[in-house]
Amino acid sequence: MFRVGASFVLGFVLIVIESFIVMRLKHYSTIYFSSIEQFVGIWAMNFFLVFTKKTDINNWIHDRQNSKMHL
Repeated sequence: MFRVGASFVLGFVLIVIESFIVMRLKHYSTIYFSSIEQFVGIWAMNFFLVFTKKTDINNWIHDRQNSKMHL
């Protein structure tokens, strides 16, 4: 449950960071999302990116702790 909530929040944070990068590179003053569907699509991609990374890190930590117990 924590991963889902954190992924929603961090997905939005990634949208903000990505927007700032595009604004700096293209010398824009604002970013315009033409529709809410486009914004939700970008947010969904960022959500799944963060969720899969958090899952991978969680599995890595769990495997690392189990390997230390068997030594």
